[in-house]
Amino acid sequence: MDKTLNLQKLYFKDTSFVSLMKERIYNILLIASKYDAFMLEEDGRIDELIFNEYTALNLRYPPRFTIASENKEVKELLQTRHFDLIIAMPTSDNSHILEMANELKVSYADIPIVVLTTLSRRIFKRVFSEGDFLHVDYVFSWLGNSDLLLAIVKLLEDKLNVDDDVTSVGVQVILFVEDSIHFYSSILPYLYKHVFTQSLSFMTEALNAHQQMLRMRGRPKILLARTYEEAMFLYKKYQKNMLGVITDVRFPRAGQIHPTAGLELSQEIRKLDPFVPIIVESSEPKGVCEQTDRLCVIFLDKTDKTFHKQFKDAITHHFKFGDLVFVSPDTREALITVHNLQDLQKHIFDIPANSLFYHLAQNDLSRWLYSRAMFPLAEYLRYIVIKDIKDIDRARHIVFDAIVNYRKIKNKGIVAGFQSDRFDEYSNFARIGEDSMGGKGRGLAFLNAVSKRNPTLYDFENTQITVPKTVVLCTDMFDEFMETNNLYVVALREDVSDEQILEVFLEARLPRKIMKDLYALLGVIQSPIAVRSSSLLEDSHYQPFAGIYSTYMVPNVSESRTTTLRMVCDAIKAVYASVFYADSKAYMKATKNLIDEEKMAVVLQEVCGNAYGNRFYPSFSGVARSLNYYPIGEEKPEEGVVNVALGLGKYIVDGGQTLRFCPAYPNKVLQTSTMEFALSETQNYFYCLDLAQRSFKPRVDDGDNLQKLHIREAEQDGTLRWLASTFDPIDQVIRDGVYAGGRKLITFVNILEHQSFQLADILKNVLTVGEKEMGCPVEIEFAVHLDYEKNEQHTFYLLQIRPIVGLNESLTEDISLISKEKTFLSTTNALGNGIMNDVYDVVYVKKGAFNPSKNILIAYDIEKINKQLVAEDKSYILVGPGRWGSSDHWLGIPIKWPHISGARVIVEAGETSYHIDPSQGTHFFQNLTSFGVCYFTITQNEDDYYDCAYLDEQEALHETEYIRHVRFSSPLLVKVDGRKNRGVVLRGDS
Repeated sequence: MDKTLNLQKLYFKDTSFVSLMKERIYNILLIASKYDAFMLEEDGRIDELIFNEYTALNLRYPPRFTIASENKEVKELLQTRHFDLIIAMPTSDNSHILEMANELKVSYADIPIVVLTTLSRRIFKRVFSEGDFLHVDYVFSWLGNSDLLLAIVKLLEDKLNVDDDVTSVGVQVILFVEDSIHFYSSILPYLYKHVFTQSLSFMTEALNAHQQMLRMRGRPKILLARTYEEAMFLYKKYQKNMLGVITDVRFPRAGQIHPTAGLELSQEIRKLDPFVPIIVESSEPKGVCEQTDRLCVIFLDKTDKTFHKQFKDAITHHFKFGDLVFVSPDTREALITVHNLQDLQKHIFDIPANSLFYHLAQNDLSRWLYSRAMFPLAEYLRYIVIKDIKDIDRARHIVFDAIVNYRKIKNKGIVAGFQSDRFDEYSNFARIGEDSMGGKGRGLAFLNAVSKRNPTLYDFENTQITVPKTVVLCTDMFDEFMETNNLYVVALREDVSDEQILEVFLEARLPRKIMKDLYALLGVIQSPIAVRSSSLLEDSHYQPFAGIYSTYMVPNVSESRTTTLRMVCDAIKAVYASVFYADSKAYMKATKNLIDEEKMAVVLQEVCGNAYGNRFYPSFSGVARSLNYYPIGEEKPEEGVVNVALGLGKYIVDGGQTLRFCPAYPNKVLQTSTMEFALSETQNYFYCLDLAQRSFKPRVDDGDNLQKLHIREAEQDGTLRWLASTFDPIDQVIRDGVYAGGRKLITFVNILEHQSFQLADILKNVLTVGEKEMGCPVEIEFAVHLDYEKNEQHTFYLLQIRPIVGLNESLTEDISLISKEKTFLSTTNALGNGIMNDVYDVVYVKKGAFNPSKNILIAYDIEKINKQLVAEDKSYILVGPGRWGSSDHWLGIPIKWPHISGARVIVEAGETSYHIDPSQGTHFFQNLTSFGVCYFTITQNEDDYYDCAYLDEQEALHETEYIRHVRFSSPLLVKVDGRKNRGVVLRGDS
């Protein structure tokens, strides 16, 4: 068995249907007598007829007709307007139109000219005896059938586009050889209608309505030849892409009518291709039928009353339109019928060996795929040559693998309309509903498209870079849910608690369509399901709303799809409810948005990772940014920064201790630079989904069914193999890898230093592609599943992409020259860029009153002041110790973004006992940058400065046991140089 194409190449080759049929006929000048013009315009309603034909066949771009009668009128129209086609309609009474058509062809050689005539005796004589049609492109017989107009337009469009479409994607060609004007005028409309009907059937292979329309452009082109020489020229030119040939027997050869020209043509074609289907039709069946048997072609009698049916059946069967029927080569008995590509994939191992051998030898599989516009797959299978039936099992696997590969690439990058009967393990991204997919849904769809059109993402051996299997419930599903259940009455009230809102939403009913589709979805996804918020405003360029709404992870109960469905539905309702929680309303108010204008889409996504007993989590998760606001050592801002952590990404989102590195310098990690640093700055806990909770019910806290475990639990699961180092307390050294005894440190050493997995290279590539595609610095969330088996098929999951937005103001001065005496805050670790001169208020944690055990109480005090300042529409500077935004109150004040939404500058400063590292929780970080909030980190660097005494001297507008709020009479001046990471806040009197 010989196989000449590499299957991997198929993965990168896809059909660009949008590039097909570039040349169109939009404007047609119809030259006819006044009577014919009236009949066509009023009685015939030619525009309406052609429009109806286009609509019935699901075609676009119907042409417009302009009708003219007089020579003067025709010339004026041609001088003032552009026409793509001229149709002349001569009759016995206005045969002068023939002369006009010939004259026009000389003057307008680039415009196709067609004569449409009733072929009366007088016109017939002029056509065949006097040669009056030597200059026009085609002559057709007009009997008032509007189908012929469609066929004429499409025949000329096919002629205009065939070269480009065949060359670019391999569109197929049907060669029709016939010189009888009356016959081809009758058959061409019939042939085109049959091809269009076939195209409507293969449209279902497309994944959404837009793709279905585009696939129509991939239908076979029909070329008309009227002489032997023209037919041979066209066949040889398009031989590689010839779907089939239809030919008459008697037509001109060498300038004379030849009685067996069609048989001779068939004989020559058979020498070039023994398998291409040839249909020979003749009105003189006697003696012809025997010769066609010898040539292995199909014969049809034109005079037979059932000719049209026989013609349609012959094309359907031999050109492989419709279903693919596998027959016994001995008895021709139908064995297995395949309706679509999924069917072929399903039955390929059931087809009897002799039948599959026969059909592969005849190129029937590739011809069937060609007729359905699946060009890359057809091209690939066309070159399978089976010399012995013993090779048939290997051929089955080649066909199966090719179909799987093709379906994967077809699904990749496309947002499909969800179809419950077609969504399977090879489907990737679909939507339920027609409206917006929300910010997160849009970001995922964008990533899905980006991953398809950037082949460099597939350069990593043993690693697949992909978006997880995703289905989005669009915002119209939210609208229907809210309106059907009359939920706005409760949801918009200010006196209802979050718990009460959630309870009301959980009691409501989802639209029935959602329930049916979700049930089908759960038959495909075997892993747990993440139910993620995707509001209209979420992850947008300027108002990201990141982390404001809920995301739930639902275990997948394999033995009861109904149980899983109930939990997923409840999670969807809970995500809808989170739009109206108190924090969400406060955030909307702070960002000057109206809560009743917000709409929620929901992303349903397979959770990345693997099950370890009753725990489910990925090998690790991370956040990568193409712009590094905190470069260290040799790092440059444009080289990016990454934070990674074992387990689910919630650990990073909540501000947990992650490992930070720059992809350009993966072996230079600050946290592992010294033993003391490595021991103090390592991840100690991780998040996983608790699979034991089979009766999951959503709560306001969306992490209720997640477990926070010590990393020693992961050691038992065997997931620390490439992520951890071991501290040997006896020898006081840290050893690369996992060894018995000793403390395990999450260092990623085997990945970053020893490159057991190409993480740094993948991230450099992903960030470069993401920034190029989005046109600005980006932040990308990801998760990785490491395969420790011998085949090592790792998966890098792209979970989200969003822009990193900086301040617009530019700063030209060198702020390092500003003396400390003029400032009360100065840092060499500043996030942001620009100048602020409209801030009067400072809220800060008092040094003497600070106690880490009281951080929760401090957060409550700050929330109250923030609420008051937001109500007054006043922004402020917030200063405090530890890591802002951390969920661990021992690391810092566990504040949520809505509780500090009025802050314009946030400062980590005040306690030397804290080792302060900039907050890198993805949502907190995104909100900082998107809202133009500056972030200062005051370290022990001698250039960093925090004069708390200066603030203590000011009169407090409000003071508690833990915090003070002071207001200056004149605005404070804030200056930040993001390129040099310097920032200062000048004293009010400077």
